[in-house]
Amino acid sequence: MESPVPHDYDAIILGAGAAGLLAAIFAAERGRKVLLLEKGRKAGVKILMSGGTRCNITHNCDVRGIVEAFGSNGKFLHSALAQFTPQDVVRFFHAEGVLTKVEETGKIFPVSDRALDVQIALLKRLERSGAILALGEPAIDLNSLAEGGYKVSTPIREVSCERVLITTGGLSFPGCGTTGDGYGFAKKFGHTMASTRPALVPIVVDLPWVKELKGITVPNAGLKVIDPANQVLSKRNGSMLFAHFGLTGPSPLDVSRAISGHEKPGSLQLEMDLLPGESEQQYDDFLKVETVANGKKQLAGVIAEKFQRRLADTILALAGMPLDRKAAALSKVDRAKLVNLTKRLRLAVRGTLGYEKAEVTAGGIHLDEVDSRTMQSKRQPGLFLAGEVLDLDGWIGGYNFQSAWSTGKLAGMNL
Repeated sequence: MESPVPHDYDAIILGAGAAGLLAAIFAAERGRKVLLLEKGRKAGVKILMSGGTRCNITHNCDVRGIVEAFGSNGKFLHSALAQFTPQDVVRFFHAEGVLTKVEETGKIFPVSDRALDVQIALLKRLERSGAILALGEPAIDLNSLAEGGYKVSTPIREVSCERVLITTGGLSFPGCGTTGDGYGFAKKFGHTMASTRPALVPIVVDLPWVKELKGITVPNAGLKVIDPANQVLSKRNGSMLFAHFGLTGPSPLDVSRAISGHEKPGSLQLEMDLLPGESEQQYDDFLKVETVANGKKQLAGVIAEKFQRRLADTILALAGMPLDRKAAALSKVDRAKLVNLTKRLRLAVRGTLGYEKAEVTAGGIHLDEVDSRTMQSKRQPGLFLAGEVLDLDGWIGGYNFQSAWSTGKLAGMNL
């Protein structure tokens, strides 16, 4: 039951990121008196930084595609996605004047390629909703009141409300202000945590040849994370970029949580398939035919029909073959070496770049402690949780924003 005692606000929302902004908008549009507290000087800072400042707002797929991106935890999102689908997100932003486009990968961006347009649209809708946004004012304590409802303490005041929503994010990109504050508030009311670790984070590989390939992109690479028992912990296909520290891009980021979550990341290996669209037999046949037909050509030139020349040279070097070797008379044994290095190249892993460079946080508040139909805590009536503070992290490609928009809206409809 709601408290008969009057409160300062019907609902207070802690954190003005993607989930908090949507929750505040939809709660206020229902006629609720809403205060949105944000400790930073701007709302939606992570929105501004995301997608290389372009903001990948969602993915061009159906609800099942979003659920799949979150693995075993994805089923928690069914009710939230029923309330706010990827198509609803697109319609929402179109109505606010932000036109969108679908890229080849399925990622959906503003036509303008400006994350700022997304943030401005949300702030304008928030202002029209009547919700009050307080910037530079973090919640520093949260307590339930004996007469019902909650008291939120900030550095400058104490305010009361009937209901409170935690949308403070995780631990990724701490420069945005996401320092895990919400975890402490939730624990205070009996919530427990799935251990947190960086996700969608670049992978560190200490191999000289990897550093030498800095700047080279492989449009489609298959990556597997392999443990010491030769078990596959994670696998994903996608674009990959070699960097001075190791590997980044969609496929490395998507498998990174298996590395950051392992107790001995240095014991793991990455298995790289540089041609996931071809079988080993097909590539072997290609080498057999091309080296016979172009015997006078350099072998690196033949391999470079499949990869950039610098990568082709690296594969030859790893096979122990001279870079100026001719294609002629490539033996079955040498072909097998090249096929193995192309299709099953193993790299020792050191770790990841950590929360500083992680796009999301894996782990968080256990989902079985939250009612997926309302986003209300099962441990504490009147307490709601949404967004990245929950144990939800999906693939790169707009999936995590979709989770934030959907859970935020669902919470806002129930605050």
